[in-house]
Amino acid sequence: MKRLYTAALVYLVFGLLAGVYYRELTKANDFTGDTQLATLHTHLLTLGTIIFLVVLVLEKVFTLSASPKLFNWFFWVYNAGLALTLVMMTVNGTLRVLGTTTGAAVSGIAGMGHIILSAGLILLFVALGRRVKVAQNERDAISPKIAS
Repeated sequence: MKRLYTAALVYLVFGLLAGVYYRELTKANDFTGDTQLATLHTHLLTLGTIIFLVVLVLEKVFTLSASPKLFNWFFWVYNAGLALTLVMMTVNGTLRVLGTTTGAAVSGIAGMGHIILSAGLILLFVALGRRVKVAQNERDAISPKIAS
């Protein structure tokens, strides 16, 4: 549980810093156009902080880490995908503010980040589905249904 809390906290700090970075970089360069930096702050806070806070609650309720191998795969795959996506957003947004264009490689790598992120979410739902099933079976064993 501490690992989930720490991940949420780290994403919170980076999310807040991303907001400051966006504001200061665009102000320093008199940039008024569109850039991915505008949504970096929100992506960090939502996909990082909020998701890990929700997973923390799910861990408390369903003990997701009872399947440690699957849970560890979720944790590391999701973080890798999110980190790759966020780094590419930062690179793309910063270069745009500085007046440089990016090539297809940046978009391709960002796409890979999204695919890895999606794989992490799938792993989370597999782990959650297994634990929900176990919790349901335990509940049914305590209070079996009365046959009509």
